[in-house]
Amino acid sequence: MRSSRGNRILEYLVVFVIAVSLNFFLPRLMPGNPLALLAGVDVGLMTPEEKAKVKEEAGLDRPLWEQYIDYWNDLLHGDFGYSYKQKAPITKMIGDRLPWTLLITGSSLIISAIFGVIFGAISAWNRAKPVDIGLLWTMILMGSMPTFWLGMMLISIVSVDLQLLPSFGAMTPAFFGTFWESVADVASHTILPVITLSVWSIPGVYLTMRYTMLSVLGADFIRTARSKGLSEKTVLFRHVVRNSLAPVVTVLAIRLGFAFGGTVVVETVFSYPGLGRLIFESVSGRDYPVLQATFLVITVAVLVSNILADMLYPLLDPRAKAN
Repeated sequence: MRSSRGNRILEYLVVFVIAVSLNFFLPRLMPGNPLALLAGVDVGLMTPEEKAKVKEEAGLDRPLWEQYIDYWNDLLHGDFGYSYKQKAPITKMIGDRLPWTLLITGSSLIISAIFGVIFGAISAWNRAKPVDIGLLWTMILMGSMPTFWLGMMLISIVSVDLQLLPSFGAMTPAFFGTFWESVADVASHTILPVITLSVWSIPGVYLTMRYTMLSVLGADFIRTARSKGLSEKTVLFRHVVRNSLAPVVTVLAIRLGFAFGGTVVVETVFSYPGLGRLIFESVSGRDYPVLQATFLVITVAVLVSNILADMLYPLLDPRAKAN
């Protein structure tokens, strides 16, 4: 068991090193002027003195192996470099945006976990009945909705027509109020992005729960539990649902990592100042150092979520611990 866990950690470390190395070498090996790629500036508009200064600050005047070592050293100290477009440290830019992304992704994952598990359990318990068929088609419909279309529909109906909720931003500009009034203001700006992300996430959790429960319902220990005279309620909650949660939790943990990059469309539609919106702004402004840093953050988030899934699965499924 310890050997297996050690091998998994080693695999993740290797993946992390490869990801960081690719993040460093690809911009420098691409055709064109590396100064334009890494500094994110229009080189043709710069004077020779400005070019020399930017090269020195970006470390482009040193050998490649020295740049690579400095890159690792900066990363280990939490330094992602400097944005010449935004005139700000990239670490601060990501630090300002990341909490907003965590707020909407975390909220949507909680909502999708609750509704996905409940609807999946109801559907599997009533297999092939009208409620199962209705839920299955509803989830297929929800999963087929493009997030940008759903977001725009919510803005059009809820924000414009009904004027119930704000349509953009994370808080009202120049808002001054008490602590709880500020919390309410932030929450009101969060509702529509969270609904959009939740509608996109619930079908995946639902399908995982439904199909896992269907396989558990046919297991020998379920027939044994029923033969002992246990009530259907006890069989459902103590045996079926409990033994179906491990794959669902694993899916949610993995989705948490991919959600960092998956918010680009939603945050752009709602002009929400999260990490996804920062990626969109960096692409539009050709701010390559910021793109490098955000992609690395997403990579780390995916790796951490996979590690979390590996840690949680044996706790929820004793059979995995035995292996």
